[in-house]
Amino acid sequence: MKGTNRTPARAFISIQLLTVGLAFTGPAQTVPVSPQILQPDAMRLLTLANEARAADGADPLTWDTALAVAALQHCLRMAAEAKMAHQFNGESTLTERAGQAGAHFSTIEENIASGSAPTDPIEFHTGWLDSPGHRANMLSHNVDRVGIAVVVSSGVAYAVADYTRAVPVLTREEVESNFSSLLRSRGLSILKDRRDARTYCAQIDGSRGVHFDNPPRYRMLWQNPDPGHLPQELLDRLTAERYRQAAVGSCPPQNVADPFTVYRVAVLLY
Repeated sequence: MKGTNRTPARAFISIQLLTVGLAFTGPAQTVPVSPQILQPDAMRLLTLANEARAADGADPLTWDTALAVAALQHCLRMAAEAKMAHQFNGESTLTERAGQAGAHFSTIEENIASGSAPTDPIEFHTGWLDSPGHRANMLSHNVDRVGIAVVVSSGVAYAVADYTRAVPVLTREEVESNFSSLLRSRGLSILKDRRDARTYCAQIDGSRGVHFDNPPRYRMLWQNPDPGHLPQELLDRLTAERYRQAAVGSCPPQNVADPFTVYRVAVLLY
């Protein structure tokens, strides 16, 4: 069985907030001000990121609405707290925030920043490029989607960029159909009866005690965020021995605690 291909979330802080001392002649007064959302600045950061990625030989990032929602929620939280952090007390983790917003991904990264307003987006962008960790997130060839938010509150601008590797949202039948098509391209016919494969898929770690109505010559379990290609283990097996038929079954992934999108597939060869 192949292990889940999960890249742990990494996050960095790029531009530190400057504090300026002021002399007051009377008691301080607090006037509640609603944060201002700067969508044009967020889109400018997307353009700048894709220009930098093109110069570095990476494919452009695609805007992801769900990630943008997650980024905005966290950006507003930073504004409310008047400081930068990747997670505040009582707040969900980065992966949870993105998952709750509706994003589907196999890896996720985050950059955050703050600076005195008004702030030109190029300042945040340059700050991220000048920081090795932030630069790695922005230019990573392992991410293809992004959601960005910029808000201003009390004279301070905050920015959040969430980068992910997107995973397609597929039903069990779609996963099985994809795998079946890949196996057909290798010359195998696909059995219509998927009961054995689905039963084996649901076994914990492929328990040897499972009963097959039609015992296979070879069986494997595979759990991965990308069901669009055959695992190397299976390709090696098909090269080493000749098989005529296959059965494919999909089931819910096992032992996946975080909201990463993962698929679990069983393949029986005859």
